[in-house]
Amino acid sequence: MDQATFTIVFLGVLFALLASGLWIGLALLGVAFVAMAAFTTRPIGDAMVTTIWGASSSWTLTALPLFIWMGEILFRTRLSEDMFRGLAPWMVRVPGRLLHTNVVGCAIFAAISGSSAATCATIGKMTLPELQRRGYPREMSIGSLAGSGTLGLLIPPSIIMIVYGITADQSIGQLFTAGILPGIMLACLFSGYIVIWSLLNPDKVPAATERYALREKIYMSRHLIPVVMLILAVLGSIYAGIATATEAAAVGVVGAFLLSAAQGSLTWETFTTSLLGATRLSCMIFLILAGAAFLTLAMGFTGLPRQVAQWIHGLGLAPWMLIAALTIFYIVLGCFLDGISMIVLTMAVVLPTVEGAGIDLIWFGIFVTIVVEMAQVTPPVGFNLFVLQGMTGKSIIYVGRVTFPFFLLMVVAVVMVYLFPQIVTYLPSRMI
Repeated sequence: MDQATFTIVFLGVLFALLASGLWIGLALLGVAFVAMAAFTTRPIGDAMVTTIWGASSSWTLTALPLFIWMGEILFRTRLSEDMFRGLAPWMVRVPGRLLHTNVVGCAIFAAISGSSAATCATIGKMTLPELQRRGYPREMSIGSLAGSGTLGLLIPPSIIMIVYGITADQSIGQLFTAGILPGIMLACLFSGYIVIWSLLNPDKVPAATERYALREKIYMSRHLIPVVMLILAVLGSIYAGIATATEAAAVGVVGAFLLSAAQGSLTWETFTTSLLGATRLSCMIFLILAGAAFLTLAMGFTGLPRQVAQWIHGLGLAPWMLIAALTIFYIVLGCFLDGISMIVLTMAVVLPTVEGAGIDLIWFGIFVTIVVEMAQVTPPVGFNLFVLQGMTGKSIIYVGRVTFPFFLLMVVAVVMVYLFPQIVTYLPSRMI
C-alpha cells in the first residue's frame, strides 16, 4: 500500500469510527491496529500492551485524577455561593455591575478546578438565577458565563495542560505557570467587553440598588478567604518550587476536603459521588491517552507525521502563517471533537512541524489551550454549550450565538500572545 492510499484509508477509518459513536479511545486503538497491520510485521498485541503500559505508568499522570477529584469535591460545596457574596459588593459600581461576577467567579474557581465544564456549571448554578432575579439581560448573562467558563482550561491547574504536557513531554509545572498571565489577560478582555457593552446599552443594565461602604466590602470579602488560601496552597507550592504538579494536586485534594468539612457539606454521599465522578472522567481520559499513545507508535511506522511535517516545512510558511493555519484547523476540529481528543489526535503530526518552525513548546501549549477553549463554545460539540443548554433550557444555537462575542475575544487573545510572547514565557522563566 503506497503512502497516498494509506493516508486516505487511515483518515477514512478514523472518521468512520468516530462517526459511528464508538468511544474515542477505542476508535484510536482501532485505527492504530489497522496502521500497524499495514506497515509492520511486529506483533500488534505486544506493541499495544508495551506502548499503553509505558504511557500509563507515568508519575506525572497521577496529577490528572487528583485535580479532577479536587474539582468534583469543590463542585459539591457552597463555594460558588460564598464567592458570589464576596464578589458582588465590589462589582455594583463597575459598568456592567453583577455581570462581572461571572468573569471573576469563573477566574477564581478555575484556579482550583481545572475543568471548563465544572467551572461553568458551578458558577452558573449561583449567578444565573441571581442575575435573572435582578433583571439582567438573559443573553449577556448566558454569553458571559459560557465564555468565562473556558477560563477553567487556561488558568491553572488545567486538565488540558496536563494532557498536553504528557503528550508533548513538557513540564506541567511550567505550563501551569505559563497559563497564569494569559488567563488574567483573557478575563480582563471579557470584563472589558462587558464594560463597553454596558456603556453602549445603559438601559439594559439594572440600576444599582445597593451601596456598600468600604468597610462593608472588606467584611463581605471574608467569604473569599477559603478559596484564596486553597489557590495559594496549590499554585503557590508549584511556583515556589516546593512541590511538583502531582504533589500540589494532592495538597489540593486535602484542602478541598478540609474546605468541604468546614462548610458542613462533607458527607459519605458527597465523598462517594465525587470519587465516582472523578473516576469516570479519569478513566475516559486515560482510555483516550492510551489510544493516542498506540496511534502515535503506529503513525511512526507509517512515516505520516514526518511526511506531513516535511510537506508543511516545504511550503515555507512564516511562523505567523503556521499559527494562523493551526488556529483555523483547531477551530474547525473543535466543532466535532472535545479538547482532549483534539490534542491527542494531532500532536504526533503537529509537534514536529512546530519544533521545526522554532516555536517554543511551552508557548505552544498555552496557544493550544486557548484554541481548545474556543472548542468549548463552538457548536455542535461545545461542552460549555451543553452545560448551559441543560441549565437554561435554551437551544445550542441560541447559546452559541450569545457566546460568539466572547469567542472573538479568544481570537484576540491568540493574536496578543503571538505578538507579545512574553505574556506566556515571562513567569516560567522566573521559576525557581
